Amino acid sequence: MSDWVETGMNAIWMPYRQMKTAAPPLAVAMTDGSRIFLKDGRVLIDGIASWWTAVHGYNHAHIEAALIHQAKTMPHIMLGGLLHEQAAKLATRLAALLPGDLNRVFFSESGSVAVEVAMKMAVQYWLNQGVRKRTKFIAFKGGYHGDTFATMAVCDPEEGMHSLFSGTLAEQFICELPRDGESEDALDRFLGDYAGEIAGIIVEPLVQGAGGMLFHDEQTLQRLRKLADKHDLLLIFDEIFTGFGRTGVMFASQAAEVVPDIMTIGKALSGGVLPLAATVASEKVFAAFWSDDPLHALMHGPTFMGNAMACAAANASLDLFETENRVLAANEIGKQMSQELGRCLSLPGVVDVRVRGAIGVVELEKIADLEGLRQRFVAEGVWIRPLRNVVYLTPALTIAENDLSRLTEAVEKVLKSGVA
Repeated sequence: MSDWVETGMNAIWMPYRQMKTAAPPLAVAMTDGSRIFLKDGRVLIDGIASWWTAVHGYNHAHIEAALIHQAKTMPHIMLGGLLHEQAAKLATRLAALLPGDLNRVFFSESGSVAVEVAMKMAVQYWLNQGVRKRTKFIAFKGGYHGDTFATMAVCDPEEGMHSLFSGTLAEQFICELPRDGESEDALDRFLGDYAGEIAGIIVEPLVQGAGGMLFHDEQTLQRLRKLADKHDLLLIFDEIFTGFGRTGVMFASQAAEVVPDIMTIGKALSGGVLPLAATVASEKVFAAFWSDDPLHALMHGPTFMGNAMACAAANASLDLFETENRVLAANEIGKQMSQELGRCLSLPGVVDVRVRGAIGVVELEKIADLEGLRQRFVAEGVWIRPLRNVVYLTPALTIAENDLSRLTEAVEKVLKSGVA
């Protein structure tokens, strides 16, 4: 183990791991494209694009050039009372790109904060109109929206990673998704009883990510829009995972032809280069804050919101979406994964194989040793991190066909040898 790893591990607190018992992390020397180069000389093909962020692969020249230019010009300036070109340009481009009248872009540094802002917006939307009882949210089983306190409260409390905090979080309504007419009627009845307490409905559209890569169809989102309208609720789409081509369309909301009242975006927003997220509100929501009363302002302001370098990276990323058809690439990746991962259906312990856009999922009956399974993938020269009971692939949208085949072959080989 290299010296900087040894000394660093005496100081750093790593995410999502029991520091006492977990194996040491792999020391990374550099990245390029869809490859991770380790300090010990091994090279891994990245199957998850750094938690789904690096949609253009690592070290893309166009994004690097934008960062170098911005670093020399202005790395950061506060947005409190000041505005810089990269933030203004990015907000304008996002407003034009997003569906409907989602025109008001509020920047932050992480997906969890973006969701917190969305929830705060939704509650204050009602407060600004003199309605004080609408403070709760409808969220859904299998959902995941972040690790901060407000976002933990709208994650699945039983199946999620935050069950330890049960009883310490604000109580929200966690319901079944309206996947069919019967469940729609059940949610309708529930909203009929409790709508007066509810500020909004929050959902990950089409794919519930960290909750287990659970899919639902476009009609589910259409039912949610109908119910939100019927009961006068705000509809929030959390597109932090699904946005920017991952599901085979630029945004999942577009596949369903549904416009939410608030949308959160992040992860791939900056091309996977720098922390950046946004909460985007409709004109209807923004109008509730447009007032002569200073108390009606949204009193929120992350220190590094709209960071100039992060916005420059995001603008460069949008350039690539405009000039290189990443959405088409996502669908081509999906076709290849459907064919190649489909072979896993015959393996013992596999209960489902599903693909949507550039998301490929092999669901297992159970995974008894997640860390052991992850290490077996590393031994095959790939970086794949199963979660819960699923092995999933969310590669860069620029991944080469042969590299994608190496990922799918590794999944098949490891699962064929048995899951401990």
